[in-house]
Amino acid sequence: MELEQVLDYFAKYQMKILLADFHAQLGRENIFKLTMGIASIHQGSNDNAVRTINFAASRILVVKNTILLHQNIHKYTWTCPDGKTYIQIDYVLIDRRWHLSILDV
Repeated sequence: MELEQVLDYFAKYQMKILLADFHAQLGRENIFKLTMGIASIHQGSNDNAVRTINFAASRILVVKNTILLHQNIHKYTWTCPDGKTYIQIDYVLIDRRWHLSILDV
């Protein structure tokens, strides 16, 4: 089942929270600021990030863990085998009108 269909299935519920490993590296581009804020650990976005942002924007969702300000050590979700490169690929998406309900990610 497609992710869009799953969200449509649960459309009658007030709050939807999506936790997923999108393998997306969301950057800090100003064009995405409304959907994801500026607290990403990555400077630029990859292809999966663009897809993730477009999906979130089309569903009026925000990426909560890139909105909240934390030290980088608390943001990354995967460490490369070299032990020196840290990547943030897991994200929490929530309806924009309910995003203030999440205080920490």
